[in-house]
Amino acid sequence: MRIFEFQELMRRLYFHRDAQRGVEKTFEWLVDEVAELGEALKANDKKALENEFADVIAWLASLANIVNVNLEEAAINKYDGKCPKCGKLPCQCPF
Repeated sequence: MRIFEFQELMRRLYFHRDAQRGVEKTFEWLVDEVAELGEALKANDKKALENEFADVIAWLASLANIVNVNLEEAAINKYDGKCPKCGKLPCQCPF
């Protein structure tokens, strides 16, 4: 499944609810899921990590749907086979 297809699945599943919730509240849900991902990273629990990564990308797709951003297109445009800052592959930016 491509990013666009996953985003479209989230649109079909949840857009009616996400649009009613609005940008601010949907963003808050995304932030909560990122925090849960942080907890799963600390616990080093593979199943929890998989679930939280899935939740983060789902909420990110939902937020993108509300603001009408195609995640796949945005990612490809910014990260077009090279680092967007130094233009190299692999990245040569100093830390």
